[in-house]
Amino acid sequence: MVEGGYGRLWDNRTMSGTSYITGLVLAGGLGRRMGGVDKGLQLLDGRRLVERVIERLAPQVDTLVVNANRNLDAYAGLGYPVVADRIEGFAGPLAGIHAGLTACATPLLATAPCDAPFLPADLVARLRAALASQPSRIAVARTVDGLQPTFALMRRDVLPDLAAFLAGGGRRIQDWCHSLPLAIVDFADAAAFANLNSPAELASSAHTPTTPNRSATS
Repeated sequence: MVEGGYGRLWDNRTMSGTSYITGLVLAGGLGRRMGGVDKGLQLLDGRRLVERVIERLAPQVDTLVVNANRNLDAYAGLGYPVVADRIEGFAGPLAGIHAGLTACATPLLATAPCDAPFLPADLVARLRAALASQPSRIAVARTVDGLQPTFALMRRDVLPDLAAFLAGGGRRIQDWCHSLPLAIVDFADAAAFANLNSPAELASSAHTPTTPNRSATS
């Protein structure tokens, strides 16, 4: 199913009767360092990157949606709603988050990029704990490599702030994160946040375990 940013999202836990966190896989970029191909659809050990990210993120959230701007039918074939950017011109991950927040029907939105097949199995739980224990509106992962702003958990009510930031020409995701009350969560395993941005990185990551039980605790 492809949606233009409206309507209820796929609920993975219909038996629970409640839905609290929406997961958003960011797959709307141009893939410049990957040669302009659609990164989420590139294969790692015979499976598409976006499938591997979904496999790890879906158990951590109540609903899931994919942000994509190309090959919408291919992404819709994964069985989750697809939302395209509402801001024209491939404006980066913030445009994808804007689309996800616009479609979000839960109090919280968790984000992860489509090229990070090793993301921690405890990512959302740790971000949620930080968000609940601090006077913050967004929680973001950090490793020894620095802030990882596309791995985030945010309150749905940050949408007006993001819309204003984008309307003012803002595009840097770190700048937007720092404009809000921010909780930072440190993760020890930097490799769990690896982004496979190029064909060389994709090739070098072949045969690396991506099983869902991998966590990145500090």
